[in-house]
Amino acid sequence: MTDGLLSGLRVLDLTSVVVGPTCTWRLGQYGAEVIKVESPEGDLMRGLGGLSPTGQHSGTYLHLNRGKRNICLDLKKPGAADVIEKLVEWCDVVVANMRPKALERLGLDAASILAKHPSKIHCLITGYGTDGPYAGRPTYDSVVQGVSGIGGLFAGRDGTPAYVPLVVCDHVVGEIATGAILAAVLKRNAGGGGGSLEIPMFETMAAFVLQEHLAQESFNPPVGTAGDKRLLNSHNKPLKTADGWISVTINTDPQVRAFLTAVGRDGLLADPRFATVASRAKNVEAWFEVRGAALSDRTTAEWLDIFRAADIAAMPCHTLTSLRSDEHIRAVGLISSESHPTEGEVAVIRSTIRSDNAYAAPRGPAQPKGWETLQILEEIGIDHELIGDLVATGTAIHSALGPDPHWPSGTQRTRRMTRA
Repeated sequence: MTDGLLSGLRVLDLTSVVVGPTCTWRLGQYGAEVIKVESPEGDLMRGLGGLSPTGQHSGTYLHLNRGKRNICLDLKKPGAADVIEKLVEWCDVVVANMRPKALERLGLDAASILAKHPSKIHCLITGYGTDGPYAGRPTYDSVVQGVSGIGGLFAGRDGTPAYVPLVVCDHVVGEIATGAILAAVLKRNAGGGGGSLEIPMFETMAAFVLQEHLAQESFNPPVGTAGDKRLLNSHNKPLKTADGWISVTINTDPQVRAFLTAVGRDGLLADPRFATVASRAKNVEAWFEVRGAALSDRTTAEWLDIFRAADIAAMPCHTLTSLRSDEHIRAVGLISSESHPTEGEVAVIRSTIRSDNAYAAPRGPAQPKGWETLQILEEIGIDHELIGDLVATGTAIHSALGPDPHWPSGTQRTRRMTRA
């Protein structure tokens, strides 16, 4: 993709950790220019996301902040408010996941920004919204997994609540926020002006869960209890093979007949409990016991060949190690590598969205804190003398390794990174 789908759109990224950076990363994947404002302490995910050679760029941080420009500001110091005001003027979209009260103190809430700049789009991602009894409370992904009912789904299946070992709420809500921003951009481009968006994690994920699991209680009166009985069945898990695990799903009547034949259960082809979608729904416990029986008499590869010949949806159940070496992942080049200014060679996960038969190629790796502070300050119209004052007072912090526009020669510096 030579020109991104959002080329010309500039995003001010006031987010940290995962949910907000997921949103702005996706906008960057679509071609927007993303300006990440980072505090002197740095985004928590720089360290929280795991080990790295310098301790400053965890793998998670690298992947969720690739392609973004980085400016480091101490918003509590004099002069920072003027810089932020210029950044807001310069950008089209403002995305934040700070607590609403903190945004208000900084004048970065939607009301303050839109009063001055009615054409801007302001997107706030919160834990629990700005009204209701939970408004303003702190949260993290695992807390949202619990309160939204995701953890309880495991209790319904296995007897004990558990968390999905992935920050699934952050990713889902971040992507939903991206979609909301795109809709607002369409409205603005059609002459409808800017506006505010608010995406609460709890409500969003509660709706996500209930869309599938309100189920029989969707009706008045209910026709049964809540919960998709298929998804909550204890046999709804990967199946053991002779040398590993395999994931298999069969839903249609032809698929069920093909599966029973493939696994040598031909005697069940005439069983009325399993003959139709409706009968399997009524006998879901018995059906999933059949469907979930171990396939330990053959290897995963042998079963994959059998299921492929029968046109049954089946794939190996990968580990984190085997996923990277999957033949399809390797063939399509999902993972490559690039050079990072401080971390050496790092893995790159390319965009999975192809536009005009090409994948997006965002600008380089996630940047060290303050990597483009000087350049961005200059681009928003701050003169060199004032930039020098901002740096001297610690209001603006820049990486001594970063590119330097005219200070004095525009060449790359090689000193060690300035520490906040």
